[in-house]
Amino acid sequence: MRKLKISFHLHVCVNCGNSPQISGRCYCPHICCVHVSTSVPFPLTSTRIWPINIIQGREIAISSLKATTARNAGAAAYTSWTRTSSSNGGSGKGARASMFASAAAAAACFGGAATMALCEKNLKDPMTVYAVNAAKNEQRWKLAEKLEQEEAAAAAAATTAVDQEQPVAARQNQEPASYIAATSPKVENPPSDMTAEEVRLEAAATKAKRHAGGLKLFSGNGNLGLSIEVARVLGINLGKATVGRFADGEVNVMIHENVRGKDVYIIQPTCPPVNDNIMELLLMVSTLNRASARRITVVIPYYGYARQDRKMQARVPISAADVARLLESMGIDRVVAVDLHCGQIQGFFGPRVPVDNLDGGIVGIDYFGDKDLHNPVVVSPDAGGVYRAKKFKEGLTHKFDMHDIGLAMIIKQRARAGTVDKMDLVGEVKGCDCIIVDDMIDTAGTLCKAADVLVAKGAKRVFAFASHGLLSGPGNDRIANSKLEECVILNTIPSSPQRAANEKLT
Repeated sequence: MRKLKISFHLHVCVNCGNSPQISGRCYCPHICCVHVSTSVPFPLTSTRIWPINIIQGREIAISSLKATTARNAGAAAYTSWTRTSSSNGGSGKGARASMFASAAAAAACFGGAATMALCEKNLKDPMTVYAVNAAKNEQRWKLAEKLEQEEAAAAAAATTAVDQEQPVAARQNQEPASYIAATSPKVENPPSDMTAEEVRLEAAATKAKRHAGGLKLFSGNGNLGLSIEVARVLGINLGKATVGRFADGEVNVMIHENVRGKDVYIIQPTCPPVNDNIMELLLMVSTLNRASARRITVVIPYYGYARQDRKMQARVPISAADVARLLESMGIDRVVAVDLHCGQIQGFFGPRVPVDNLDGGIVGIDYFGDKDLHNPVVVSPDAGGVYRAKKFKEGLTHKFDMHDIGLAMIIKQRARAGTVDKMDLVGEVKGCDCIIVDDMIDTAGTLCKAADVLVAKGAKRVFAFASHGLLSGPGNDRIANSKLEECVILNTIPSSPQRAANEKLT
């Protein structure tokens, strides 16, 4: 019978006896492997098993060797081999010597030329980076879990001792300790059904969020209160930065945290003083770009210069587009705004800078949906806000099942900027509760005159909702003395003591 000699490698780990693979590079995690190269004769059309008895009862068997010949030559060997350990297996140096001897015996038993060589591994790097990190992390997790268990046992023992000593009445009257968490999230006890590993992961995630591992949130002087609220909701700390003024009035910006490779968010509305806030925003973006931030997202709750979005007459600028060009040239990656005065402002930014225009009306829908309104009618104060009023009406209908909501519009004619000459109402408001929906309130002249028109047409109550409450000049006093029942505004622009004292403002 013809016989074919096939050469192959046996990778035998002298440390644990593992055999990762039959040929090619050895991927055993240990550094003490031997490669046994040998040639074995066997029949071409049959299957044979060569049992090999080795030192100290260890047995390496090569089973199911099968070769099939092709037209010109060659054979494919499918080798499956296992290792079994006897009850008196050695350990340490004796085990290693035993495995060396086992490999030598295996090579000798095969017959033919056989060689032994140490595994091709670097003593300085016995495992891949991932394997090394996994081994280190596993040890750390076991140690952390052990420490947590010890701490939990000690705390339980201390609590039991205190409960036994303290009377029941004293424990009931005792008030919980209070603490100040600043912008960090509230610390809550983990659920009782969580395992120790899940508790550890939850604590690590909370700590990473608090210190903002890959996320940094900064704020200018435009609306620091809103920035702190956002940081508290996100569960992170507000980034440390200096945004002030030099002696001559120039803006002084300095970032006191490492932002290299971070996703940075800047919250800065361009509200009055508009030019100062815009300059702060531009210089903060420039500083973060020069500090190698990975991405810079600008959150602009109120977009200044938004009302100059087109040329209404000759020789006037399109200021909304110019501000967009300024921001884009400084290297921002994304813009998040709230209720832009006109949706076309999104197109003033190039395709490399996407713009998200958030709808502030959602807050108003939740607020007025809980009110007891009689025949509500949503009113737009001008023709350009009809779409906004329609969305507000549809939100109330969908979320609170108010199917009897009406829609009206006021057509105004301006004598000049900030001054309304005449108003006409389109729609029926007699005996109804009206909600005037607009994107901003500047001097409140339009809003107060609209309320007068609606009351003159028979409206029962008049409410107002706007995302941005600028209330420039006499705006606050006009609302206080108007026929409005209530005026609801968002906190996209910082409030003032005068506004807080106005009972009609919410």
